[in-house]
Amino acid sequence: MKENRKTRYTKMAIQDSLFELMGKKPIEKITITELCKNADINRTTFYAHYSDQYDLLSKIENETISWAKEAISNLTIKNNKHENINMLEGIFQYIVENSKNLKILMSERGDINFQKQIFTIIYNECGISFSPAGNENSNIRNEYFIFVVNGSIGLLQHWLKSDMSKTAREMAEIIYNMAVQSGDFE
Repeated sequence: MKENRKTRYTKMAIQDSLFELMGKKPIEKITITELCKNADINRTTFYAHYSDQYDLLSKIENETISWAKEAISNLTIKNNKHENINMLEGIFQYIVENSKNLKILMSERGDINFQKQIFTIIYNECGISFSPAGNENSNIRNEYFIFVVNGSIGLLQHWLKSDMSKTAREMAEIIYNMAVQSGDFE
């Protein structure tokens, strides 16, 4: 069922309120009362859409994950460096366009499991895997993957904190090149 304009506006106001407050303090310190006051809505309206602030954040994260899966599935699997960098650039461009909210979701105040999930989707859906040169041990391969995912999160957080001083293309190249240096990019 399609949402009407008023419902979409209300949800957007609630989400904006959450991001504004999360910019100041962790989610566990945010109350429904202050969320509603900040969004200029009443509690009944909030509870018509969400059970609590964690449900709200979870729904925002799920929408972002759905976007990532859809955006990546619309791209063909890339088999060379140039095409992989172009794909990564598209993802970083989306981050630029949605930086206000993603700055919070990808910050230290955001959910680390969500952040890992995003990069895992990006790398897995694009057919990118990592393994140390000359080593087929699956435990080592998993550790390389974890290392690259967590490093990518750290770089993204730094980029967002530094007001995106590099372009989306530059970030795509940095992430790609660092991943390649960490292990064989297959």
